[in-house]
Amino acid sequence: MGDYKRTVKRIQQNITKKLPGLTAQLRMAPLLSDGAEFPLTPSKTAKQSAVLIGIYPKNHNAHTILIKRAVYDGVHSGQVSFPGGKYEEEDLDLVETALREAQEEVGITPQNVKIIGKLTPLYISVSNMLVLPVVGLMPEPKDLLLNLQEVEYIISPSLRHLKDKACLSVKTIDSHGRLITAPYFDAEKEMIWGATAMIISELTELY
Repeated sequence: MGDYKRTVKRIQQNITKKLPGLTAQLRMAPLLSDGAEFPLTPSKTAKQSAVLIGIYPKNHNAHTILIKRAVYDGVHSGQVSFPGGKYEEEDLDLVETALREAQEEVGITPQNVKIIGKLTPLYISVSNMLVLPVVGLMPEPKDLLLNLQEVEYIISPSLRHLKDKACLSVKTIDSHGRLITAPYFDAEKEMIWGATAMIISELTELY
C-alpha cells in the first residue's frame, strides 16, 4: 500500500471518531505580544463559512491545495489558506459552500471531490467567521483556473511534509499594527500560520 492510500485510510478511519479538536488546534494558535490568546468562542454575529481540504495523490504521496491570497485591504491579505469563504443563501449547506468557493477561487470541479468528513469548526475573531473545514478526496488537479482577484498562486505541500516537525517554527510578526507570536508551518518557502495552521494541526493528528 502506497503512502497516499495509507494516509487516506488513516484519515477516513479517524475522522469518524472523536476529533482531536481544540487541543490540537491550540498547538498552532498565535498569541498577542502580551501573551493573550485570540478569542475562540464564536460571537452571536459570527458569519458561517467553510474551507475545502482537498487531498489528492501525487507521486504516490498525499498532497493538499493551499492558496496564497492576493494582497487586498483586509485582515487575511497575502496569507496562505485553504480555498473557502462565506456561506451564501443559495448554498444547501457548508459542504456546498466549501465546494463552491474552491471552484470559484481555483477551479476545482465539485463533482470530482468525494467528501469524507469534517474537522472541528474554528472561530476566527479578526474576521468574525466560524469556519468549518471540509475534507475531500480528489484526483490530482491538472488545469486549475485561478481567480487572480483573490488568489496569487497555489502551493501544494505533501501531508507527509506537514506532519514533519522539522517544518514547524515560531516567528514574531506585525499584523495590522499588532505584534503576534505565530507558530507556523514552513512549506514551499511560505509561512502558514493563524487559523490555517490550527486547522492543519488537527488534520495531522488523523494520519
